[in-house]
Amino acid sequence: MTLRAKWNELLPQLATLSAPAALADELIARYSARTRRVYGEDYLEIVLTALGFLVQLSTDPTAVRLAAWFHRAEHLPGGSPAEDAEASARFAERLLPVHGIDPTRTAEVARLIRRTGSDGVAPDRRDLVPDRPDANGDVLLDAVNAHLAAAPDWYAEHVAELRRASDDRDAYLQRRYDELGLLLAEETPLFRTPYAEQRMGPGARANLQAELESVDSAIPAPWRGWSSAALTATATFGAIAAAAVAAAASGAPWQVPADEPDSVVFPLLVALLAIGISAVLFRCARSGRQRAGLIAGGILALSVTALLVTWARIPVTNSVNGVGLRVPLLIAALVLVAIASAAAIAGSLLRARTTRYLPARNHGQQLSWFAVAVVIALVLLSVVQPVSRAYLLNANEWVRPATQAAQPAPKSTLNGQVSWTNDEATGWLEEAVATKHGIALAGRSGVVEMLDPATGDIRWRYTRSDTDSRSPELYALNGGDLVLADFPGFGKVVLDADTGRRTAAWPRDDKDQVVQNADPLVTGESFATGSDKLRGVDVNGRIRWTYEPGRCTEVNAAATAGVVVGLLSHECGSSGDELAGLDVDTGKQLWQRSTKEGYRRPMVVGDLVVAAVEPDGDSDPATALVGIDARSGAERWRWKVPQQWACRTLLMPSGRMVIVVDCPGPETRTNDTSVVTAIDSRTGRTAWQHVAPIDPRGRVAVTTDGRVVALTRTGQGCQLNVVSRTGFRQAQLPDGVTCSREAWAFGNQVFTAQRDGTIVALR
Repeated sequence: MTLRAKWNELLPQLATLSAPAALADELIARYSARTRRVYGEDYLEIVLTALGFLVQLSTDPTAVRLAAWFHRAEHLPGGSPAEDAEASARFAERLLPVHGIDPTRTAEVARLIRRTGSDGVAPDRRDLVPDRPDANGDVLLDAVNAHLAAAPDWYAEHVAELRRASDDRDAYLQRRYDELGLLLAEETPLFRTPYAEQRMGPGARANLQAELESVDSAIPAPWRGWSSAALTATATFGAIAAAAVAAAASGAPWQVPADEPDSVVFPLLVALLAIGISAVLFRCARSGRQRAGLIAGGILALSVTALLVTWARIPVTNSVNGVGLRVPLLIAALVLVAIASAAAIAGSLLRARTTRYLPARNHGQQLSWFAVAVVIALVLLSVVQPVSRAYLLNANEWVRPATQAAQPAPKSTLNGQVSWTNDEATGWLEEAVATKHGIALAGRSGVVEMLDPATGDIRWRYTRSDTDSRSPELYALNGGDLVLADFPGFGKVVLDADTGRRTAAWPRDDKDQVVQNADPLVTGESFATGSDKLRGVDVNGRIRWTYEPGRCTEVNAAATAGVVVGLLSHECGSSGDELAGLDVDTGKQLWQRSTKEGYRRPMVVGDLVVAAVEPDGDSDPATALVGIDARSGAERWRWKVPQQWACRTLLMPSGRMVIVVDCPGPETRTNDTSVVTAIDSRTGRTAWQHVAPIDPRGRVAVTTDGRVVALTRTGQGCQLNVVSRTGFRQAQLPDGVTCSREAWAFGNQVFTAQRDGTIVALR
């Protein structure tokens, strides 16, 4: 029906109305004006049609009908319902009395119109049960809200026009989204009368749901969906990271030492499955269906089961057999799969519960993917790798700690008597170092033992089961308070010299760093091509500085308390050798100078660095010894090696003395005499010199108080030879002590060993 026909239906109830046609023309003209984008003729027709089957519920149908005609007679673009209702009510109050409507009805019409501005569809629905029944108001409001149940196409166009007419589009969208969320709550009716709710409720809810989706997609959402994207990225990248870790595990042993190569089938199978699982978990995390959650849950259960089986198969460790790197890597890979599947489950549940529109891609989601990728990469580098290393470090070490402090070393007289023997030690004197708390021995299969200097008892024993059969190299650090053990095939471990407990461990990657000076700690690293490196290192393995002298340069160094003196030997080009002084703490170069002489075998004696001058390389005898001032690089003194000395000159520090051992004549088998010289490192002058019947090709031991000791086999047994400031003397060792091994000095104590490995301390 046209609006004019609906107006004509109202005329029998308005018998007193004067000029009804003029009033109808006025109202219809207002609703059909070209400036109206919303609340036009179609809108009014929907309201009046709904009023046709609702008006019988009112107490004053005429007032309700008039209010319906007038409620949007005044409308300003962008105006609120309250503003339109107030303006329309005033318009009715002016116009109706002119056309003969009595004041009582006019007041009722104006009241009803004003209700359409304050009691329309809004979040606050407390007026659903008013204090006083208002049948007229309820009927009018249900008719006004009948446009909610209009045809979907018309309703969509209507709300789009309302959106365009708003002054602040973003604020309108957010406000409207909140209103729609409350309106669509299950416990909230949309209409005030049960009849209207029954007849128009389903259609209205369908339109409002469609509007909610439209409004949600139109709200600016630069960050919406970041949590869902983060869970999806975790599920995807977590599985990919698990594949990478499992692939790395295929190249690592399951148990050490490995009797035979381990099969790579299982870790490679885990890697391939993880790659396939990454695609499955990606789809599960982006789906809110129950099936997606079940699939991700199945993967989680499978990964947990595999994790428990792997954990149950961890090899039993002891002092000989240890756990290989494959164990923690496989466990880490399975944990990553479990985390990825749990993230997929969480992502699926979040999708199922999320009602808001999720853009396909925005800044928040892109940033989430990038952030998760970075976090997982950091987890691999900062968590998986260190945790795996820490696990192996603890699982493969065996410590028998010390129970009491070391006793003071006895006074050494070297009178030919035995102080004590030890036949339980597994280490050798050849790999021993002196510390504040005893003599540390290195044995095969990763053993370090500490002997009490007074009794020879084993104070503590440290064993690693993840190293090869070679002996570790030992160095005394921090004045003898610490022992650095360089285990072949594993890395470096720092032990407390008093208790035997580990205080630090260096990474396996640093195993190629050769200790060039122990206290302070300086390491060197050689390369076939490129530049050799010199590094200042803390006792925990942290590299403070790195010095690179250039290509084709061999570096040998010795360090005092404040300066590292590097001997730079250029192996290509025409450049001569050089000396460089570096600050111990920072590595800053303090000085550098060239030298035409080949300096070799640097060592610290007192506060100087002493080196041998060997112009033709390490294979020829030294021509001189030089004392180099570490602070300036200046040559403080030079001690010329006699030309008739023909053997390889042995240099050994002893307190502030440099002990030099050489042969005074041609290097022949018949030459069994050595010349022993003590040089004062402060002046470079000879402090004393003696010739002794000691084989120049044999090993000699030097104590810290300047005594040179060697063993000689005679017809009566083993003879002890001692050269000191006072001259040369000999002492016969007791029966049973053979010269099967050479002499070794640690501090002022001298030791030897028997063929069966028994260590003998000489009094």
